[in-house]
Amino acid sequence: MIAIYPGSFDPITLGHFDIITRGSKLYDRVIVVVSRNPTKNPLFTVEQRIAQIKKTTHHLTNVEIDSFDGLTVTYAEARQAKVLLRGLRVLSDFEKELQMAHTNKTLSDEIETVFLATSTEYGFLSSSLVKEIAKFGGPINHLVPQHVALDIEKCYGKSHS
Repeated sequence: MIAIYPGSFDPITLGHFDIITRGSKLYDRVIVVVSRNPTKNPLFTVEQRIAQIKKTTHHLTNVEIDSFDGLTVTYAEARQAKVLLRGLRVLSDFEKELQMAHTNKTLSDEIETVFLATSTEYGFLSSSLVKEIAKFGGPINHLVPQHVALDIEKCYGKSHS
């Protein structure tokens, strides 16, 4: 069975990587899909985010990286995926994600949303938080893969070790 793990991944965090790794053990194939959201102002281009995720997941043989414009359900149907994989950190995530899952179900009855609770050590972690810490010169090596920390350092021109 194919699962889609959609998101902006700007940047990929160790929390994202945890969900990808755990999802790869549950499904035959996990397609990590970087969304092209014109309403957001990302730090990295879609191509840079794809490269970061590929480098992070290179050892997971059943993980594929892609990008898309439009509705996640439409993309999932085109890839013959039956599952949308979503990570949950806190109660506010659940409320937002449950609403989205119900909405997606109205668009396609064939696709199920499966929630994975984040591992305890990543329950607080978000890409926005990483960028905020980095912007002010704080350490981020414990929050993102090392190569991503270096990419962020280049963006902000500061050391984040």
